[in-house]
Amino acid sequence: MRNINIVLLILMLGISPALAQTGIQQGIEIGNKAPEIIENSITGNPLKLSSLSGKIVLIDFWASWCKPCRNENPFVVASYQKYKDAAFIDGNGFTIFSVSLDKDPKAWKNAILTDGLSWENHVCVLNSNASYIQSYNISMIPTNFLIDGNGVILASNLRGKALDEKLASLKK
Repeated sequence: MRNINIVLLILMLGISPALAQTGIQQGIEIGNKAPEIIENSITGNPLKLSSLSGKIVLIDFWASWCKPCRNENPFVVASYQKYKDAAFIDGNGFTIFSVSLDKDPKAWKNAILTDGLSWENHVCVLNSNASYIQSYNISMIPTNFLIDGNGVILASNLRGKALDEKLASLKK
């Protein structure tokens, strides 16, 4: 009976039983399990952050109208090209989950092409009330989080060559 009460409490608090068993708290601090993101992709189909499990993932919040974001894109592209097939301690391969805060889908898609963002995992909020924006405490962009193959946050706000350096340190 006690085990049932604990499971019910966990479910009522919105904590997944798997997270409760591992002791990993969901949040945006290093060592936390990154909150799930589910949003429509560039093709209009829902895409989940958790579908990238097993890879090192950079969750990159940006927008086409954000000059600092666009200035950061060449560094992100270079890291993607260099590490996309690499073997890491806590992940196999590297990818990017781009979350655009654009309101104009045409501007968003044009920026992806113009900046050469060749990875497949692009989503666009188009609705600033998306719950995960609050979960990630996004108050400015660019903002990013690097997670391991289990979805645990390893670092945040890696700019310029810092992303490349962090990825190099995680290689097998």
